[in-house]
Parts: sequence; C-alpha cells; structure tokens
Amino acid sequence: MIIWISSYPKSGNTYLRSFLSAYYFSEDGEFNFNLLKNIKQFPNKNFFSNKLNSFEDAVKNYVPAQKSIFESKKANFLKTHNLLGFYKGYPFTIPEYTLGAIYIVRDPRNVILSLMNHYSLSEKEALDFITDDNRDIHQDENDFAAYSFLSSWAKHYTSWSTTKKYRKLLIKYEELKNNKYEIFRDIIVYVNTLLNKTERVNKEKLKRAIETTEFNILKHKEEKEGFVESAKDKKGKIKIFFNKGFENDWKNSISSKSIKKIETKFYNEMVNLGYIKKNKN
Repeated sequence: MIIWISSYPKSGNTYLRSFLSAYYFSEDGEFNFNLLKNIKQFPNKNFFSNKLNSFEDAVKNYVPAQKSIFESKKANFLKTHNLLGFYKGYPFTIPEYTLGAIYIVRDPRNVILSLMNHYSLSEKEALDFITDDNRDIHQDENDFAAYSFLSSWAKHYTSWSTTKKYRKLLIKYEELKNNKYEIFRDIIVYVNTLLNKTERVNKEKLKRAIETTEFNILKHKEEKEGFVESAKDKKGKIKIFFNKGFENDWKNSISSKSIKKIETKFYNEMVNLGYIKKNKN
C-alpha cells in the first residue's frame, strides 16, 4: 500500500520527506541524505520493466506499476508531483493501492521564485508554468518513465485537497516555519493511524528529526556533500537545491503584474488557504 507525499513542484516536498525519512527510517531521528532513498519518487524508471515511449505509454502504466507495490504487502511512502486524477482516461492511482496522502501546499507567489531558481526560468516562464492547465514535466525526451502531469497550481491543489476517495492530510509549507513540532507530530499520528500502529509518538526522536532537518542544516549538508536532486543551469553548472526556503519573499522579488495575475487566477484557492483576503465587493 502507498502513502503519497504529494505537492506541486518546489513546494516543500523534499523538506517533508527529509523529516519523514529521519523519523521512520533511522534509529534515533538523525537525518542523512541516504535516508531519502526510502521514499522514492513516482513515477520513475525503477517502477517499470519496459521503456516508456510516450505520454500515453506512461500514464497507462501508473496503476499496473503500483500493483506490484500492493502485492509486496508493505506500506511505502512515495513522493509524487502528479495531479490526482485522470489523463487520457487513465487514473493516477486507485483506492485499492493507496492508504492515504500527505499534501504540502505553498503560496504560489513563492513557488514562482523557487521554480525560477530550480529550472533556470525567467519570471514570465515561471508564471506560465504554474498557470498552465496542461503543464507536465519529464526528464528525458526519449523515455517517459519519469513523466508527470501537473496541470496548474490551482488544479493540482484542488485535485488532492478535495478528493473524497482517499484519506489525506493537508500541510501548509509556511506554517512549518514556526510550528514544526506540532505539525510534524500530527503527521506522525496521521501516518501511524493509516498503518494501524498503536505506538505513541517518540518525542525525543521527533525532536531530533526536526533538529537535523532544519533548512539551514540541509543547506549546509548540500554545500558540503552535494545533493543528487540538485538541478543544473543552462550552462551545466549545478544549482543549489536548498536555496532560500522560508526566506523566499515574493513581495520584493516578483513584479506587481505577476502578483496580480496569480491572485486573480488563483483567487478562490488562495482565499481558501488564507494567502489573500476575500474581496468585500
């Protein structure tokens, strides 16, 4: 069975996975990058026996690939950036294979800044990225094993947050800055409930997992050790993955024109999440 760790790209998925891997896959809560191997990304080529040559080839193999995970009779955390829904008539997942999901959402005005850094995009390109209802991502033009259909930021968020088919826990990235202990504790309780575990939260392990996955510590580890998920710029130079984190500030970093477009296009979702206030008119 699968517990999805889902998000739109550059919304805190890796930060969340770092904590979960430290708590569930270490003896004492001490994080290291190797622990992330316990939470694989889906989809990727390791889940498919044959090469996938097209978008349709990819999406029609999502559920069959998950069947083997189900048959292993083990619970698996899997990271994904996929929209929760159908593409060309094929579902991303089915209730038989999914225990639940943790969805982490981030203010789209800050998502733009992280997209610009990670993918070496201009502000306009990043704005087009998150507002595109047909947005997808894949790493290799000749192999679609890592193909993910995203859609826009709003449709992605809505697909996971409003589903009635799956149990889910919604986390706001911004709230992790000052409420790590409470939120991560709630995540552990949620996961243990999904797994039918009756054990109490290990408070010391929880604290250690939080301490060793602080953003500045992750950033320092990347600078010292490198990080396999880091991207390269257009000249082939490796870019810092753990760039600014909670210090990202859209207020002084993107144009008023882009801010207005985001707040207009994603108005309902941003009001719902408390990112903007509801118009009184």
